Amino acid sequence: MKSEYDVLVIGGGPGGAVAAWNAAKAGLSVCIIEKRPAIGAPIRCAEGIGKDLLKEFIEPDPRWISADIRWARLIAPDGTTVDLDEGRAGAEVGYVLDRKVFDRELVWKASEAGADVFVKTRAVAPIMEEGRVCGAMVEFCGKRREIRAKVTIAADGVESKFARWCGIDTTLPLREMMSCAQYLVTGIDIDSSCNDFYLGGEVAPQGYLWVFGKGERSANIGIGIPASKAKPGLRAKDYLDRFMNEHYPDGRIIECVFGGDPVSRPLPCTVADGLMIVGDAARVVDPLTGGGIGNAMITGKMAAETAVKAIAAGDTSKAALMSYDLGWRDAKMGRILERNYRVKEYFITLSDEKMNTLARSIAGFDFSEISVKAILKEIITRNPKFLLELKNLRDVIV
Repeated sequence: MKSEYDVLVIGGGPGGAVAAWNAAKAGLSVCIIEKRPAIGAPIRCAEGIGKDLLKEFIEPDPRWISADIRWARLIAPDGTTVDLDEGRAGAEVGYVLDRKVFDRELVWKASEAGADVFVKTRAVAPIMEEGRVCGAMVEFCGKRREIRAKVTIAADGVESKFARWCGIDTTLPLREMMSCAQYLVTGIDIDSSCNDFYLGGEVAPQGYLWVFGKGERSANIGIGIPASKAKPGLRAKDYLDRFMNEHYPDGRIIECVFGGDPVSRPLPCTVADGLMIVGDAARVVDPLTGGGIGNAMITGKMAAETAVKAIAAGDTSKAALMSYDLGWRDAKMGRILERNYRVKEYFITLSDEKMNTLARSIAGFDFSEISVKAILKEIITRNPKFLLELKNLRDVIV
């Protein structure tokens, strides 16, 4: 471990790995640190990602693809299903990844490009000089040492402490944090090419429950509900256990994970002098779907590209790094995040009865596009009376 690099990346998930990979490919000296002893573990997500988005970064490899998803189902409280089929829509759905292998593959790419990688290495404090982030104090092999950097990229997940230590206000209202629980279940009869999303107050109040195929007779089965709603007997795990008992009583649980997922708007600003924040740490998780892998990689790549330009110009001030913050907000990803936040805020107000009505109105429709926008447009077309309720969403739907 050297004491100085061009770029220090804190966190070895997809966002941090892609940032390190792209910065190293551009010729910068890069160090990536990960507090856990192994990249990719423990898994704290449903592991789904859109096919087209994934291919922007890396060619799919059977070694880290658990399931090829060709259709999805939205299941309303009364059991009404809305099928989204890539065969009929002519659009690809996605993959369910094996994150333990996928994350390591991305970090290996960064290492092959020249980045130094250190696991079980924790950032414990930023190095600050006149208000500028100049690297981090880290714990490595039981000892503390300084790693100085021209640019530090915080990719340390939803619980990101580093940005807060650097003076960024990362306060998140409890209502905008989802409490999540997930089991990896085997020995069950499922269609591994389909992802199921269950909605309704009895199943997952103001959230949803998912069944994502992980290969032959296996699935990630999980749930997210607002942390503010969690009470004794009504925690995410309680709802998940009731679902398992009803639908998969003979399933064998071989892994379980618990955690949180932000469903808020992104941080108001994701840069400071010498610092950029990416992925879940920047809160670019989709507030409607909870998906974050692709957005983490998008912001990781954009942060690396910004670092390359700023370091070449000899200016890593907040003003110089603002092109990263403005760039992802103005891009398609940023626009989708804002739209889906507003859609989420509307849909959490819906009763089960209204969700059933909406689902029945579009059940059986062959969508030409598989997207949130396409579903919303069809709901409005078939339910004109909802235009008044959706008035605050018109500008992001039509």
